[in-house]
Amino acid sequence: MSEHLQTQSGFKKYYHLMRPHTLTASFVPVLVGTACARYFTEIRMDMLILMLIACLLIQAATNMFNEYFDYKRGLDDHTSVGIGGAIVRNGMSSKSVYNLAVAFYIIAAIIGIYICANSSWLILLVGIVCMAVGYFYTGGPVPISWTPFGEIFAGFFMGYVIIMITFYIQTGHLHVYPAIASIPVSINIGMINMANNIRDRVKDKESGRKTFVILVGKTLAIYTMAALYLVSFLAVFYLVFTKPYGSLFMLLVLLSFNLPIKAVRRFLHGNTPIELMPAMKVTGQFNTVFGLLFALGLYMAGLTAI
Repeated sequence: MSEHLQTQSGFKKYYHLMRPHTLTASFVPVLVGTACARYFTEIRMDMLILMLIACLLIQAATNMFNEYFDYKRGLDDHTSVGIGGAIVRNGMSSKSVYNLAVAFYIIAAIIGIYICANSSWLILLVGIVCMAVGYFYTGGPVPISWTPFGEIFAGFFMGYVIIMITFYIQTGHLHVYPAIASIPVSINIGMINMANNIRDRVKDKESGRKTFVILVGKTLAIYTMAALYLVSFLAVFYLVFTKPYGSLFMLLVLLSFNLPIKAVRRFLHGNTPIELMPAMKVTGQFNTVFGLLFALGLYMAGLTAI
């Protein structure tokens, strides 16, 4: 049996329910937003840690809502790849999964209230919108994930919005610097969603979804992914030569250049969900490695001003 279809119990079933390979999309933007803030102010570690926890909880809850709603619509079974499998393989009830997701949202909201009390209550409204998007990504009468705009919503809210919020709670103001820095991060997060849609394109089409991948086909979607990965690096190059904030430290991201190439090749050569899982894994790895290197470069730029 493939490792992706194995039954899990105890802690492992909860761990897989959170879909840990996607959680990189929640902590990378927080680190990048914080690193951008270092150019303007000293970093408040309490706000960084709380923002990290809140974003991880929201991302994990979103994955649980995904698990719940896809099960309720009859889209997942014990052979499904890329899901947590808590309901269809690991014996958890759908109600338990839903309630756990709600609990994660409540904890994130409580943390958010503390963050707002120490920064601005306007963030509360933005946070509510982000949580609503997470819920309606797979919930509601017309889930966002069923449309061609899933990648855009994921990239915008998990990339741009989270980076700007994180920057704001550290500095007390907004700036074009983190907005530019959010471009590659937003793209890479969107590509995690596109990778998921490439893998699931056959089942998604059968269920009636109209994702970007389904509309343009597998090959064009992969070439689009490759082009957008190139844009990610070009955005960093642009930032490097943008004064006074640019820094050669940001070129650390070039150490991750082989990963998107590897991911694109594996997507081109694979076809079934099982065959495409290695490509999915590399996509998540790239977002993590690129994001950490980018955050380090931004932080060093702010620390040294060179």
